[in-house]
Amino acid sequence: MNKVLREEKKFLMNYPEFMRLSHRLEQCLYLDPHSGADGYPVRSLYFDSIDDGDYFDKSAGIEMRRKIRLRCYHPQDDFAMLEMKQKQGSMQLKRSLRLERKDAIALTRGDYFPLLHYDNPFAAECFGFMHMKGYRPKTIVEYKRKAFIAKENRIRITFDHRIVATESCFDLFSPQLNMNPVLDPSAVVMEIKYNHFLLDYIRQMLNTADKSELSVSKYCLARQHGYLTNL
Repeated sequence: MNKVLREEKKFLMNYPEFMRLSHRLEQCLYLDPHSGADGYPVRSLYFDSIDDGDYFDKSAGIEMRRKIRLRCYHPQDDFAMLEMKQKQGSMQLKRSLRLERKDAIALTRGDYFPLLHYDNPFAAECFGFMHMKGYRPKTIVEYKRKAFIAKENRIRITFDHRIVATESCFDLFSPQLNMNPVLDPSAVVMEIKYNHFLLDYIRQMLNTADKSELSVSKYCLARQHGYLTNL
């Protein structure tokens, strides 16, 4: 199990501003090893309780809240990451566990018993919690990500664009999903993740960007789009 505790901030910007800032960051930060010049795809299947408790907790700004998701990076991957993110004040705790493809597929169908095959307390916690709260697959969100890292304070800056989603199919590994945009195609979500404080030279670069702070998550954007579509 991987465990990360850090601060996270999100901002919305347009694509030209992303390109300008990305070029500046390339001069002093490392590209994520998986990123490459054009970034990499990310696909996440989000789970929520029968009454959409996590969605409404986030929408209401509840201080202590969580999200549970399965994440892969290509439909042909032989694994997926089961992740739980918990908001704790200004900090975000993220725990993750690598699942075999067949077990991840079972979860997408609402069968959580394969989690009991893992000798891991986090797997057991997810099994119990998802059963107790009646968690079910809710939406798949996909986007293109470009990521930069700095070794100090585990700083990570990501840019996500082409954000699309679907609530009609929960097959995480499907090569073809009928996805719909949840943001303007020219919009980019920047996330800044760090431990305790952000280095001053990085803060100064980020402060030059034309951006606005974003309080809603990509999961909430996808669900909001789904609610509006079904009206």
